[in-house]
Amino acid sequence: MQDTQPYQRARSPQARRSPPRARNGRNRARSGAGRFRIVLLILLIAIVAAVLLVAQRAAAFNGAVSTESAFSMRLFGPFAGDDRVNVLLLGYSDESRDGAYLSDSINVLSIDRDSGVTTMIGIPRDLWVEGLPEVPQNMKINEAHRIGFYADGLENGADLASAAVTYATGLSIDGWVTLDFQGFEAMVDAIDGVTVENPTAFAYTFTEADFLAGNFQGSYDAGPLELNGKQALTYARNRFTSVQDESSDFARLVRQQRVLEAIRSEISGWEILPKGLAVSSALEGHMRTNMSVADLAMLAGRMNPDRRIDLGEDVILRASTNSIGQYILVVIGQATATDYAPLHAYVEAELAAPVPTASPATP
Repeated sequence: MQDTQPYQRARSPQARRSPPRARNGRNRARSGAGRFRIVLLILLIAIVAAVLLVAQRAAAFNGAVSTESAFSMRLFGPFAGDDRVNVLLLGYSDESRDGAYLSDSINVLSIDRDSGVTTMIGIPRDLWVEGLPEVPQNMKINEAHRIGFYADGLENGADLASAAVTYATGLSIDGWVTLDFQGFEAMVDAIDGVTVENPTAFAYTFTEADFLAGNFQGSYDAGPLELNGKQALTYARNRFTSVQDESSDFARLVRQQRVLEAIRSEISGWEILPKGLAVSSALEGHMRTNMSVADLAMLAGRMNPDRRIDLGEDVILRASTNSIGQYILVVIGQATATDYAPLHAYVEAELAAPVPTASPATP
């Protein structure tokens, strides 16, 4: 009889299926690689989101403060050329304060493209400007911004101030930035205040009458000062002080530079993005410029000057009065009232001079 049972080969002990081997090491490696890819993907998404946020915020900021498009490059040509790059920085008061639209702070940031040396040139607001075709009635240089503003708005005011600075100093202005006092206060408050190193203790008051009577309303100790926006503005602007050297325009320019440097130092490191965004929001409605955010980015690393040049009284300027008895500063060595060649030569020589280096400490 035929066997109809299916054939089954006997399995040897060696042929039997062994239990699966443990793959914990390989699984852990795959799991670790997967987690790394997930973290990397999250990081890339965060970076893209941050870039988009910054780009969006930069475009909005540019639209709020600049006369130019976000991607225009006003400074590209000057930085690619052979001459210095000069940017005019103006601080002024609006109609909420006395002296509306007069330039209270006038500085030129001058950059030597070849050497990389950055110089801040302080222009005293009482410098007399005579012979500028746009202002036939003559003026103190701080009046240029106000005259231009009332003629045709903020941009015209900054353009006229630029023309006055070029006429008096010989410096061709490649771009300008204007900032009102409220914007200055808001900028400091946006970064939770600044710390300024004050070398000279002095008391201050706000009016000439109180100054003459010796009625001082506040004081600053020598050393580090913790200042909010209002305090920083008072420190930078005050001209009625108990120390004569601190009452001059030149001292005010130096104090303003200390505050600006303190602001710059606060917007650095890991806080550069949040504080930078906070400052940009604070400046909207208070700052105006004829440069784009791309131009401003090119200047960002140049805001800590290597040296400062002041147009000093009894050095290149001397005190005088105009026809209505106002205190003014005129150029020493002028052949005529419209001769600014001596000041041009002085500025050119100072810029050409090597930057002083600190002497090594002696043991």
